[in-house]
Amino acid sequence: MDILAAQVGEVLKSHGLMLATAESCTGGGVAQAITDVAGSSAWFDRGFVTYSNLAKVQMLGVSEATLIQRGAVSEATVREMVAGALANSTAQVALAVSGIAGPNGGTADKPVGTVWFAWAVKNGATLAQVHHLSGNRSEIRFLAVRIALQGVQDLLRQMSETA
Repeated sequence: MDILAAQVGEVLKSHGLMLATAESCTGGGVAQAITDVAGSSAWFDRGFVTYSNLAKVQMLGVSEATLIQRGAVSEATVREMVAGALANSTAQVALAVSGIAGPNGGTADKPVGTVWFAWAVKNGATLAQVHHLSGNRSEIRFLAVRIALQGVQDLLRQMSETA
């Protein structure tokens, strides 16, 4: 994980960009992976750990209606989370993650291991995708951190290719 986080940092630094995170099921795991990299303050602005729905509303501006109608684990919610991370930070790039790490909390529609991700560039594209991860709680959270970081790298690579 250290290597991936460092690679993300190198790409962000090379573009002169700062990153913000909005995390739910990972509980700050993405921010921890980032801040484990020495010098990450050059490219990491801040992290929001919004585990409760109220925190998502208060800290990121997620709509209560979205949470009621779509749920915390949904494309709509992570899109609002990532937009809120950009709006409430000085970062130009943000990621959001919300899911069901288990072992409880899953439903037929959203089983344990369902994790939604969003990545966004300020005044630019927002990408969102769902993953259905397998494993126990810590394995799901670990995989979610990895996917979140890889998504930043992929987003920045796409930006470079289209520039």
